[in-house]
Amino acid sequence: MRRNRLRELLKAGSPSVGTHLHNTWPAVSELVGQSGVFDYVEFVGEYAPYDLYALENLGRAVNLFDMSAMMKIEQEPRTYLAIRAIGSGIQNVLFADVRSVADAQACVRAVRAETPDTGGIHGVGMRRDVGYVLECGSPAFVQALEDAVVALMIEKASAIENLDALLSVKGIDMVQFGPADYSMSLGLPGQFSHPRVKDAERVMIETALKKGIAPRAEVSSPAQAKYYTDLGVRHFCIGSDMSILYDWFKTNGSEMKKILAKV
Repeated sequence: MRRNRLRELLKAGSPSVGTHLHNTWPAVSELVGQSGVFDYVEFVGEYAPYDLYALENLGRAVNLFDMSAMMKIEQEPRTYLAIRAIGSGIQNVLFADVRSVADAQACVRAVRAETPDTGGIHGVGMRRDVGYVLECGSPAFVQALEDAVVALMIEKASAIENLDALLSVKGIDMVQFGPADYSMSLGLPGQFSHPRVKDAERVMIETALKKGIAPRAEVSSPAQAKYYTDLGVRHFCIGSDMSILYDWFKTNGSEMKKILAKV
């Protein structure tokens, strides 16, 4: 079984940095790895098109470097997607749309092995993570599922209302606040910086730290990190391939139009 870079950093109490990818072309993951500065890539599967072959190829690209991968998955079919992501070699899972204690428990159980000790529902499979036939159902496989990082999006009004109980669920490793969904669930769509939204984010960070859960922040530039590091955040996911491309197209395309307008 392969080392899980993100889990190792969490165990060591060390910070981590990832980046978002919507693109499953392995070359993009390889470029991230070749930079030598990222601990993991997060494939934003909740928003991007993909098939099971693409997930395996993303896993293969990540294996070339000392980094791991995470997949963000939507609320349904939660268990299926978690098992197929991990089976493809994407060792960590970010679950979206968590609303209740029952949701949090279901997320953890989807990742952990179905043994008396671990209490999950993740069964044995002949998939890429175990070398297809080499370590099916082995103790190493069970341990790898224990090492998989379970991250939850806290992005609904009900999740904040039940935050203490929700974050008391055993097996949650990381949480990420979602201002877009949260503001919409309050009836404030698009108001990501509304005081009620920022207050909820701060409460989530403080509660997670008290419970020994790693809060993670999403930022688009390093300049945005200080606000979060001052709150005790040490885990970040920075940038998005789609946003980077759009900004480049918009900025440079506009500049070229200005130049050509003067010719």
